[in-house]
Amino acid sequence: MKLSFSDKNKKDIFSSIFLLIKSCTSVVHITFRTEELYIQGMDKSHICLFEIKLHSSWFDLYESAGEEISVNAQIFSNILSMNKEHHSIHISYETDSDQCNIDFITEENKGDFNTSFTIPLVDIEHILLDIPSVEYDAEFSIYAKKMSDMLSQLLIFGEIIHIDCNEETIVLCSKDISGEMQVTIPMNDLSEYAIGDSIHTSYSLTYLSKMCMTTKLSSEIQFAISAEFPMKIKYDLGSGSQVLFFIAPKIE
Repeated sequence: MKLSFSDKNKKDIFSSIFLLIKSCTSVVHITFRTEELYIQGMDKSHICLFEIKLHSSWFDLYESAGEEISVNAQIFSNILSMNKEHHSIHISYETDSDQCNIDFITEENKGDFNTSFTIPLVDIEHILLDIPSVEYDAEFSIYAKKMSDMLSQLLIFGEIIHIDCNEETIVLCSKDISGEMQVTIPMNDLSEYAIGDSIHTSYSLTYLSKMCMTTKLSSEIQFAISAEFPMKIKYDLGSGSQVLFFIAPKIE
């Protein structure tokens, strides 16, 4: 397997993906399918499930024969954060090898040097879950920067977020003994909004804020919620590529 890409925006996206993953799990399992890079995993508390699909056309070069590897998520993320503006990222793996190779290569800037890394693979059992397609009660899209800022503020007042949706507004609320914060979002402030019945549900604000802490994946975040299913958070990366998170609701 080998892949490479040099676009600055895509390098930021790729690094941000693994920044989010390392906040959920210590080991990430990567499947290099023929037509896409695929990642699925879950945090140890089984509250958050993530699924990433990067189509082969998203990369400058993508060659694979269905290899699978598991690596330390923290180390992999730390390495990606070291790439410079003029570096292209090259990742390779030889079948039956016990390590993955990452190279940062520059062809223009004399101030940056080529850098190579090898990281050992982790031997761990991995089981893929079947993620069913479901009908959600409410779906909406909001600017990533706005959502990230709101969640950071709400987290000051509690670790649980209560969400109320109706045909006119979405209300986000967090509270504990130190106080309460409530944010009312009019439907007109959302780029997309569709709702059936009114909904009241609650989620871990700690997990939700982690999944929305970066604004580099996409300018907008798509949310889908229901009283019966985990919340779905979607980042559309284009070229048939996407990042999905599913967060289980709190049981009241």
